[in-house]
Amino acid sequence: MSSIVQGLTKSLAITVLSEIGDKTFFAAAILAMRYPRRTVLLGCLSALTVMTILSAVVGWAAPNLISRKWSHHITTLLFFVFGILSLKDAIFGDGDEDELAEVEEELNKDLKANNGVKKNDSKVDDDLKKKQRPFLSQFLSPIFLKAFSINFFGEWGDKSQLATIGLAADENPFGVVLGGILGQALCTTAAVIGGKSLASQISEKMVALSGGLLFIVFGIQSFFSPVE
Repeated sequence: MSSIVQGLTKSLAITVLSEIGDKTFFAAAILAMRYPRRTVLLGCLSALTVMTILSAVVGWAAPNLISRKWSHHITTLLFFVFGILSLKDAIFGDGDEDELAEVEEELNKDLKANNGVKKNDSKVDDDLKKKQRPFLSQFLSPIFLKAFSINFFGEWGDKSQLATIGLAADENPFGVVLGGILGQALCTTAAVIGGKSLASQISEKMVALSGGLLFIVFGIQSFFSPVE
């Protein structure tokens, strides 16, 4: 039980500090301003849940492909690398406003390419239509698929995904999955509910600094922990 709690705690902390102010966080916030929030939230959370489970499975299988000693050392190295990179972003980064503008510009291009520029009255119509549709039918809507694909591919190769793989190789995979999903749910829900105003007020430098210090702490802990 203690191993599950430890894996959950580490995964939750790393996920929250990695995802706040991330591109997928901004994307969820902007999408929620243009489309029904519930559908956007379902799409984002579905993608992030699938990604978390896949990452944990890869991490769980890693010790079967290479020795547990090497997987432990690789995980420790990942913590230090991510910590240093996060601290570097906090000190030399351009800030979250540029990243928010970049994500918004990319989404605007995608909307124009697909003739998806929405007006306020059409958004209201969409909301009314969604309320009249069965809940399960929203999983087949273009909005759900857009939110799912943006978050799934946006997370691919991200440091939170790699950290999840490393944690699952060194901690209880079940706890890592629970912590990762809970962390993703908290961040995505905040982005969808808070919208762009919340996203624009987040200090990416402070988040990166906190995340970098946390990665370093976990790296030190992993370095002095015996290999089971």
